[in-house]
Amino acid sequence: MDSKQNLKLRLIVMNFLIFAVWGAYLTSLGIYLLNVGMGDKIGHFFAVQGIISLFMPALMGIVADRWIPAQKLLGICHGLSAIFMAMAGFMGMKYGADITFGQIFHWYVLAVAFFMPTIALGNSVSYNALTKAGMDTVKDYPPIRVFGTIGFILSMWIVNFTGFKENYNQLFVSAAWGIILAVYAFTLPDCPVNREKKSSSFVDVFGLRAFTLFKDRNMCVFFIFSFLLGMCLQVTNGFAAPYLGAFGNSPEYANAFAVKHNVFLSSISQVSETLCILLIPFFLKRYGIKKVMLISFLAWFLRFAFLGAGSPSGFGLVLFILSMLVYGVAFDFFNISGSLYVDKNTDESIRSSAQGVFMMMTNGLGATVGSFCAQAVVNRCTGGRVGFDDLMAGWSLAWYIFAAFALIVGIMFALLFQYQHNPEAGS
Repeated sequence: MDSKQNLKLRLIVMNFLIFAVWGAYLTSLGIYLLNVGMGDKIGHFFAVQGIISLFMPALMGIVADRWIPAQKLLGICHGLSAIFMAMAGFMGMKYGADITFGQIFHWYVLAVAFFMPTIALGNSVSYNALTKAGMDTVKDYPPIRVFGTIGFILSMWIVNFTGFKENYNQLFVSAAWGIILAVYAFTLPDCPVNREKKSSSFVDVFGLRAFTLFKDRNMCVFFIFSFLLGMCLQVTNGFAAPYLGAFGNSPEYANAFAVKHNVFLSSISQVSETLCILLIPFFLKRYGIKKVMLISFLAWFLRFAFLGAGSPSGFGLVLFILSMLVYGVAFDFFNISGSLYVDKNTDESIRSSAQGVFMMMTNGLGATVGSFCAQAVVNRCTGGRVGFDDLMAGWSLAWYIFAAFALIVGIMFALLFQYQHNPEAGS
């Protein structure tokens, strides 16, 4: 195996583990919370990921750029996150169905605080290693990143078919993956740090140079719409699985495969993601970031609309499956393409910081606002509905509202983002 192939394999393992940590609980946590009487707190658990991402990815990016190499900081963060996630799981085990919000939430917050920066750090480690090896990040990174989604899927399947999706054991699965990655990260290629004090300005002293990207009109518009797309992502993370599970309240659907194994059904989204990642190099080079982002907005519209119109059997099941399939386009054409766009349009000296800012706008502001807004919409549309048919009509209305949001934001992006594609640049 030559050096480039060996490098790819090492980065593949890293991406696999990062997203395996996340996949163990992200789509199933809502089910556990419903089972222990915290259904009205689902939005809080997902919003905190956004609140944490307002500052932790950017902060850790600054630390990685200036003081601690990104691969070592990746290991430190995952080690701490795993410890705190295991404590959250222990609280669930100790108190069972009687667990309260206050007994588990602060441990979960600490775990998320150290996990969320690692997605951006993983990007930085990958981009740095590929660039140093003389490889093309747009061409070579997506086939590596696809194994992150495979790790996410594997974790989803583990918690689904073991029954851990119903209880606290999903948190222990996440912690176990995190410990493995914490050790492995220290074997990854070294990333540079810039300890030289080139300026005495506040911006340079505290490593805030990446935030000057907002002075560029196109980058500013791009980050704003990344925030709006981040809102869309949190809608399905927090409420897709509980929505599918709600069909179990009807005798007609209670034993349907799509209800009993709703996490497995949701994993079709990630399977689609693995395929769509491989399309990114072609679409970015051929069409550029603007058209790729517009395709993502359209896919989010279809994702929500199909969920609203679907059901666990017959043609409704087909719509559910279509919703899962378009998710790959919705997520990848925004999240991964956006990360590559930021990398291509920022200086190497602020690479980790710039990825942190991108995470701040998507998984920070976007996730925070998206979680609270989604919870408010779901509560408004489903609250006070007693009968099954009336309740599901409320759920459908909520999904159609989310679909309208994605469509309107996509039209605004088409009008406001001024971009001239350069096929040679590849983004």
